[in-house]
Amino acid sequence: MPDQPSQKSPAKAPPVLRADARENRERILRAAREAYALHGIDVPMATIARRAGVGVATLYRRFPTRAFLVTEAFAEQLAHCVSALDEGLADPDPWRGFCSAIERVCLMQASERGFTQAFLGQFPDHAGYAEERARAEEGLARLVRRAQEAGQLRRDFTVGDATLVMLANSGAAAGAGPDGPAASRRLVAYLLQSFRAPGAAPLPPPVRLNLERILER
Repeated sequence: MPDQPSQKSPAKAPPVLRADARENRERILRAAREAYALHGIDVPMATIARRAGVGVATLYRRFPTRAFLVTEAFAEQLAHCVSALDEGLADPDPWRGFCSAIERVCLMQASERGFTQAFLGQFPDHAGYAEERARAEEGLARLVRRAQEAGQLRRDFTVGDATLVMLANSGAAAGAGPDGPAASRRLVAYLLQSFRAPGAAPLPPPVRLNLERILER
């Protein structure tokens, strides 16, 4: 008897959230990003639920762990980060590609201050986030290597120095308050000039910062 063709069940499409469920999810993610920007990613889940105007049970139904919520909250920002690095690599000028990627990532970081902790944190249970971050690290390493091979980036610069840039930028943006993006641009311009081999270019305009206000923050 000839073999009969297998009757496989069609693959099930992922469940579509109802409009109210989608709205709750977006409110939770928005509240999480706001809370992380103010207090870091260790904010209690109950605090985020209150900020979003939903019950704790609703929050845990959508995001069963804190790590899951953090990674979901910053997944879009991480994708933008990877895109900035990819576009930097596509630039035929290695130095311009390196600078534009660093500038874009740091400006995004100044606007989404919780992103620094999320990017530098370890989330082994969220494979998709870990893979995307690995792509970002790989892209950054290639940007560094390409600019050095072109003789435009100092030879002693390492990928670890890019982490120092992010940490310094995070502190400057947070301390400067509403002037955070402008302070970030100025700081990053200074740093990029120190990384160049050789030469320098004009800096963005200076930022008028009130020292007492920064100390209060």
